Amino acid sequence: AGGVLIIPAFAMERTQQLLFELNELVEHGRIPRVPIYIDSPLAIKLTKIYKNFISYFNKETSGIVKSGDDILQFPGLHMMLTTQESKSIAEVKPPKVVIAGSGMSQGGRILYHEKKYLSDPKNTILFIGFQAKGSMGREILDGAKTVKILHEDVPVRARAVMISGYSAHADQPRLIDWLKPARMGLKKVFVVQGEESSADVLAAKINDELAIHAEIPNKGESVEL
Repeated sequence: AGGVLIIPAFAMERTQQLLFELNELVEHGRIPRVPIYIDSPLAIKLTKIYKNFISYFNKETSGIVKSGDDILQFPGLHMMLTTQESKSIAEVKPPKVVIAGSGMSQGGRILYHEKKYLSDPKNTILFIGFQAKGSMGREILDGAKTVKILHEDVPVRARAVMISGYSAHADQPRLIDWLKPARMGLKKVFVVQGEESSADVLAAKINDELAIHAEIPNKGESVEL
C-alpha cells in the first residue's frame, strides 16, 4: 500500500495476458483503483493488433468481448507511447503500477523506473517471465544488494517477487511435439535457453526420443552450419 509496483514485461503476449488479468481484477473490484501505466511502445502497438483481430480469440474470450467488455482497456489504464509521456509517470505520486520492457531488465524503459524505485522498501518489483542467468533481472531475484543501472550503482531495497504463470514459451513436451514432424530432415538441434539442468534434460530427450543430435552451445561459441 502506498508503494510502486514495477513489472518488467516482455512485449509479446505476456503483456496482453497481464492486461486481460488486470482488466478482470479492476472491473470486479479485487484490486484498488490505482493508475496503471503501460510504458512500452512495442507492447502498445501489439495491443492494438490484438484489438483488430478479436475473431481469433478463443470462444470464452470472444464471448466476453461480444458482451461489451474491452478486455484490454479498463479505468485507470494509461498507454505511454512517447518518451515525454514515459517521463511524466515519475510525476504521479504512489500508489501506481508501471509495466515496461525489457522483461529481463537488460534495456528499455524499465531501467529508468528501476533506477528510480528499486531503492525504496515500500516498492515491489514483479517478474512475470524467465530471468536468464547473467541478466539484471536474475541478479535482483537472486538477492543482489546493488545493481548497476545506466552506469550508476542502485541499492536494491524493493521487494522482489516472481510468478511463472505468464510464460510465453512452450514447455518440454510441446517442444518435443513441435520437433517431431521435422525430425527426418534435421541434422542437429541447439538448445539455447533455459536453466542448465533443464536444457540438459531437453537435449537428452531430443537425442533419445527423436534420434536427433542435440547440444547446448557454450557462450561465445561459433558453429559452422
